[in-house]
Amino acid sequence: MTIPKDIPEKWFPIILPLKRKKEGLGNSTKIRKGAEEERRVRANDREYNEKFQYASNCIMTSKYNIITFLPVNLFEQFQEVANTYFLFLLILQLIPQISSLSWFTTIVPLVLVLSITAVKDATDDYFRHKSDNQVNNRQSQVLIGGILQKEKWMNVRVGDIIKLENNQFVAADLLLLSSSEPHSLCYIETAELDGETNMKVRQSLSVTSELGDPNNLAQFDGEVVCEPPNNKLDRFCGTLYWKDCKYPLSNQNMLLRGCVLRNTESCYGLVIFAGPDTKLMQNSGRTKFKRTSIDRLMNTLVLWIFGFLVCMGVILAIGNAVWEKEVGALFQSFLPWDPPVDNFLFSAFLSFWSYVIILNTVVPISLYVSVEVIRLGHSYFINWDRRMFCSRSNTAAEARTTTLNEELGQVEYIFSDKTGTLTQNIMTFNKCSINGRAYGEVMDILGAQQKRVQPLDFTAWNPLADRDFCFYDQSLLEAVMVGEPAVHEFLRVLSLCHTVMSEEKREGVLVYKAQSPDEGALVTAARNFGFVFRSRTPGTVTTHELGKAVTYTLLAILDFNNIRKRMSVIVRNPEGRIRLYCKGADTVLFERLHSCNHELMNITSDHLNEYAGDGLRTLALAYRDLSEEQWEAWAERFRGADKATDCRDDRLAAVYEEIEQDMMLLGATAVEDKLQDGVPETIAILSLANIKIWVLTGDKQETAVNIGYSCKMLTDDMTEIFIVNGHTVQSVREELRKSRERMLESARTRDGGKEVEAQGWGGACAFGNGCGGDGASNWVPNKSKCSPPQAPPSSLLESISGEFALIISGHSLAHALEADMEREFLETACACRAVICCRVTPLQKALVVELVKRHKKAVTLAIGDGANDVSMIKTAHIGVGISGQEGIQAVLASDYSFSQFRFLQRLLLVHGRWSYLRMCRFLCYFFYKNFAFTMVHFWFGFFCGFSAQTVYDQYFITLYNIVYTSLPVLAMGIFDQDVPEQRSLEYPKLYEPGQLNLLFNKREFFICIAQGIYTSVVLFFIPYGVLSHATQSNGVPLADYQTFAVTTATALVIVVSVQIALDTGYWTAINHFFIWGSLGTYFTILFAMHSSILFNIFPKQFHFLGSAHNTLGQPVVWLTIALATVISIAPVLAFRFLKLDLKPQLSDTVRNTQLVLQKKRKPGGRVGRGVGGAGVASGSALGRLGRGGSRRSGYAFAHQEGFGELITSGKNMRLSSMALATFASRHSSSWIDTLRRKKHANSTGAQNTPPTGEDSAASSQTPPLSTSSSAAGKAGQACNEPVLTHSPDDIALSVIRCPEREVGECSTGTVQSFHSFF
Repeated sequence: MTIPKDIPEKWFPIILPLKRKKEGLGNSTKIRKGAEEERRVRANDREYNEKFQYASNCIMTSKYNIITFLPVNLFEQFQEVANTYFLFLLILQLIPQISSLSWFTTIVPLVLVLSITAVKDATDDYFRHKSDNQVNNRQSQVLIGGILQKEKWMNVRVGDIIKLENNQFVAADLLLLSSSEPHSLCYIETAELDGETNMKVRQSLSVTSELGDPNNLAQFDGEVVCEPPNNKLDRFCGTLYWKDCKYPLSNQNMLLRGCVLRNTESCYGLVIFAGPDTKLMQNSGRTKFKRTSIDRLMNTLVLWIFGFLVCMGVILAIGNAVWEKEVGALFQSFLPWDPPVDNFLFSAFLSFWSYVIILNTVVPISLYVSVEVIRLGHSYFINWDRRMFCSRSNTAAEARTTTLNEELGQVEYIFSDKTGTLTQNIMTFNKCSINGRAYGEVMDILGAQQKRVQPLDFTAWNPLADRDFCFYDQSLLEAVMVGEPAVHEFLRVLSLCHTVMSEEKREGVLVYKAQSPDEGALVTAARNFGFVFRSRTPGTVTTHELGKAVTYTLLAILDFNNIRKRMSVIVRNPEGRIRLYCKGADTVLFERLHSCNHELMNITSDHLNEYAGDGLRTLALAYRDLSEEQWEAWAERFRGADKATDCRDDRLAAVYEEIEQDMMLLGATAVEDKLQDGVPETIAILSLANIKIWVLTGDKQETAVNIGYSCKMLTDDMTEIFIVNGHTVQSVREELRKSRERMLESARTRDGGKEVEAQGWGGACAFGNGCGGDGASNWVPNKSKCSPPQAPPSSLLESISGEFALIISGHSLAHALEADMEREFLETACACRAVICCRVTPLQKALVVELVKRHKKAVTLAIGDGANDVSMIKTAHIGVGISGQEGIQAVLASDYSFSQFRFLQRLLLVHGRWSYLRMCRFLCYFFYKNFAFTMVHFWFGFFCGFSAQTVYDQYFITLYNIVYTSLPVLAMGIFDQDVPEQRSLEYPKLYEPGQLNLLFNKREFFICIAQGIYTSVVLFFIPYGVLSHATQSNGVPLADYQTFAVTTATALVIVVSVQIALDTGYWTAINHFFIWGSLGTYFTILFAMHSSILFNIFPKQFHFLGSAHNTLGQPVVWLTIALATVISIAPVLAFRFLKLDLKPQLSDTVRNTQLVLQKKRKPGGRVGRGVGGAGVASGSALGRLGRGGSRRSGYAFAHQEGFGELITSGKNMRLSSMALATFASRHSSSWIDTLRRKKHANSTGAQNTPPTGEDSAASSQTPPLSTSSSAAGKAGQACNEPVLTHSPDDIALSVIRCPEREVGECSTGTVQSFHSFF
């Protein structure tokens, strides 16, 4: 797409190609033939605007109508390969020469599947139609011919002028022309756009603000030239041309569709974008479709099965050719080939396709429908889970997708935002430093009760104080009351330097609306200490300073953005003195201080170190006095930059930089963002499940680190915490290299140097910084083959058992993510138990997630609550949105949502693990039962002359997968459990089989197939062998086709029903009803189809009158069925008993352990409770841990830019009236560890030197049970509980029970040997 020269440069990033093409209608206007490159709109001139063929305001989110539904929906459904395959089979069955089955055996299941999907699609589309009609038929007042007329939204056109009234929805994207409010202000609520419920203000241009009368507006003929339609909610660039003048337009002049007009009697707007071109509709694109690893594996397996089907067809076709040539040719005279068959080769060709039809049930179409039904059931379980419901916010958990449930049971990496996700995003003003003196509460976890005093009572002397504000340091209040100038000036900055909007609901009752929680906390603090922000107008700010009303003239607001990291205001006090007040990140603000502030800056830096050590968010405050001449000169430059039409932001930033120099330091603030409930417990439990948690945050390093300590991601028991802060590629590479060196050095120190050196990796070459090294005692690398950027083998690094953590800053991460270093960073980070990335941008968050996805064969989950987390959420395999304080953009982009981080443990360890277990068991059984069913045809082919004759009745073939066996497997797939939910939370190690994909993989698939083939052999040859020599009681032989068919079919249904009864681990009434009900249904239908009633009605369809009664009336038939059932099931039972005794799964051990404990439990004794039952373990609350920070400032990207310009241009907002509980130890059996190492070795392709015999011996002597892990903390070390083991080679299970849930106190149980259970 070419960009015309007259488009401003700042439009380039937001020009989006549109699908709608425009035809050229003339040369007098700029009409685009391709993508729209700019938009021209003339007010009150529909004829002019229609030449551009702009979209109407009618929206259509529906996909079908009555005429197009059937063809379009069928076309979409046949895009699925499986549906197309079964349609192909149906066509084959319509060819008489190759079909030995009636057409309905395929068309009935196919039509059933297509119908279910079509009904679902039609229902969804009906609701879309209903919603579209409701919106399109809303009424709006449109100015037509100077008269306001009511029109439906769908009839509004670009260029129309619309009148909006209070509480009305905005019909289209409008340019605000005038308003009934002073200064042409307009207040809107944008909850439908960004989820934010606080009101925002918009203002019209002053040149159009007087056009409030319809007669004047009817004469308005201004033309707007602006950017094309795009999805940028916070940006708009355009120019209004009117009366030979041009006026720049910004987002603050726009009312977007979806907003609601509030507290404004009326306003008028010019339609710029309508319908699908509005920003709301431009943002309604679909999220990228995600598929699970089981989906991908299943697609591969289905292709293998198709290949197997073709091979069976080829074998049987070859058999047909041989048989027809050798045997069939002997009786051509009385049984000739049916035309057009004229030779044995053509007969074999037709036989191949016949067998493709007969054997197609190895992959029945019902598989795909069953999978979707099971997933839907799992999603409803998540939605209905009352233990994931937050009563405080009245928010339930929501599964926003049904395709990823089983992948919740396979997560290995969690990427989490910090603010609002781990923390509450509710800020409280805790401490401050003013003129070198620190104020605020000092908490000590041991002496908190002694030091804590009652909160100060502000209402006694300040009637405007906020009663919810708590502060404990009396000395600050005393300093205010005695009139210390520095303290007064400090609080004055807090009351003036902000973009908060104030609403006075009634006399003396103020409500603040801030764009960030930080700002609200700071203004509230100033309010309680006597400096009350009361109100503002476009040019003034009114405060009450110690009871006296003071009005400041607001000269300019130098707004905040993420590059400046500060904001300033310039005000004139009542005495006429001009002063600049500034607040921002200390690292930025300290660089702009006057040189005389050096000593004060050092003292304040020490205080900032303290605050950051407590995990607090900090800001520094300063001021500068300006002379009238300085202000006038700067204001002229400011006005020039503000009116610039190109590069406006850059010009404003340069002007701001000029004035924000030589400032005087006042002090610093410290605001606390408290942890959410249950965060430390959740992180500890997920760590025990071998899930690695990475925190990706925009906060300062010190704040993030101390939050890491608070939530127990970082602990004092860790071996080492590595900090990467390099600013260059080489420094980052060096720091990563040193981190890996320290890891291996720690391993050598702990293991005596044997294991690491035996692995043959000691040289610095592997670190990527030179060749050879002091540590290479057993291996001398080839210098010519040394590759600097190469990282150590990941399987070696990850086998190091030390507790490490990595902390990396955003500028270092930018280098670490470069192509030549990303592997080094990844392997270093993945060897650590915890990773914290600080000061990262939203794009970097997504890049980190993508890096792990690309190089690790691991499932990733991203969780966040803000718009800056959306890219990360969409990039991860699974995205989780927290419905918190930052709107709902993260929720809208997510796959799952809830309101508290602590619910994540239940989502993964209960719902995720169960979903994975159920889906795996479902697939294993499904493939088993279909191979057992289908392969009987294959064996029968060798006994029927390869004639493609079926064993079963065609009705049985049709009903087998949709009636006889569908419901029992669905019940198992939806309701099955291996252990109760409490045990899933108590024993996080149960989660590991999903991470290693142990329950359904290619090996398990082949085992299921082998079992199915074995069952088919038994089901065919046992009845064949018995019935071929059996006779009825009257001497009539039983060796007829229909007797054999009924016997085999009955045995099949009984065998698969018994098998699913054995596979079911959790019985419900539904399971019983479906399993035994399906058996009863089979016999009912069987006798009905062989009854005289159906024979009399359809004599050509039901030939075998009474066959079922005769066959099943013979004792030998039932003995045959019983024999086939026993021979089919007995090996499975024997194998499972041996496996349970010799090599039990972890879930088997947990179940057996609970049985032992229940038997040994005394009557009336308390049963130990797990952690996750109610979400959060009870226990004493942790105070803030006083950790000394090595650097200062916990300043975070908490603000958004934009409000400053609103206020200065008259856009003021007038608002309407842990003690960590002990958990199960982190113990893993040797076989799981071996599989994990193999998996990581395969994913990285690293070539490692085999361990020596000494190493193997050392590893074999490792006890299967370790001591309590550091994740549980020291409290866990006090728990001495029963340890149940089977043998050193088996799973070792440490049963650590803390029923009392008190720190350091755990009930003790009885030690039992696992052998005693058997």
